[in-house]
Amino acid sequence: MEMHQVRYFLAVARNLNFTRAAEECHVSQPSLTRAIKNLEIELGGELFRRERSNSHLTELGQVMLPLLKNSYESALAAKSQAEKMKSGALASLRIALTQSVDFDIVSDSLQEVGRSFGEINITCQRLSGEGVLKGLRNGDVDICITGDLEESWDRLDTWELFVEPHAVALSVEHPLAARTMLDLTDLASERLITRPYCSMWPACASILREVGVDIDRCHEAGSDRDVIRLLEAGLGVALVPLSTRIGDRSCKIPLSHDFKKSIHLYAVAGRQRSKALNGLINLLRSADWDRFQDLEIAN
Repeated sequence: MEMHQVRYFLAVARNLNFTRAAEECHVSQPSLTRAIKNLEIELGGELFRRERSNSHLTELGQVMLPLLKNSYESALAAKSQAEKMKSGALASLRIALTQSVDFDIVSDSLQEVGRSFGEINITCQRLSGEGVLKGLRNGDVDICITGDLEESWDRLDTWELFVEPHAVALSVEHPLAARTMLDLTDLASERLITRPYCSMWPACASILREVGVDIDRCHEAGSDRDVIRLLEAGLGVALVPLSTRIGDRSCKIPLSHDFKKSIHLYAVAGRQRSKALNGLINLLRSADWDRFQDLEIAN
């Protein structure tokens, strides 16, 4: 089935007249009639009853009309999208973040790219550390933002965006909320809310054990959203990066322990990038990250 056959069929269905349909399609009537005949042979039956000036759809034609119309419109839409992407009028951005990375890190830059490059289709995924590397290798994502990757790959372009310290997050009604600084030993008697999805958790767990914090008697959250809800319910305290948004009912207290996490931007070296993607990468690399490195600003 050729698309010009479908186009001729739709024209005849609109006009119910082969001569007018041929004029509309800018072809000779014999060419249009031949194309319709070939389409009927392929579909196994007549699409029109030709009664001189009173042509009309057969039962098969009536069934085929909405199906072929949808197919033709989809083909036109696909062609339009392809032309937009080729000209740069439409860009696709596929971004991966790990669970422990706040979307605020990319939101401002995405907004600026949207203003600069027009129509953009954004796909944002939440992946594990292993999933990030797999997504880059398979071409499922364009860029990833996460902490240090456990596995290396020689085709990675890697840029460190910023280094952020961790703080203790707790309910504003918690007795420790009045403190201006906390030590890890202050958490020994507290019920900890752990973030096992964070790449820093194994190192964090080891340090906490060394200072006597019982990490076996803890709550385990599956996302930062869950951490926030547990904090607001007064069910424990958590170690979180400064970029983590915790809401008005919780607060973050600085740690005397120098516990920091590097946030990196990853892309595949040598892989073709759109203007919008290059723009996003440049914006992220040149952004002012002070708000994620200063506790007073972060709060």
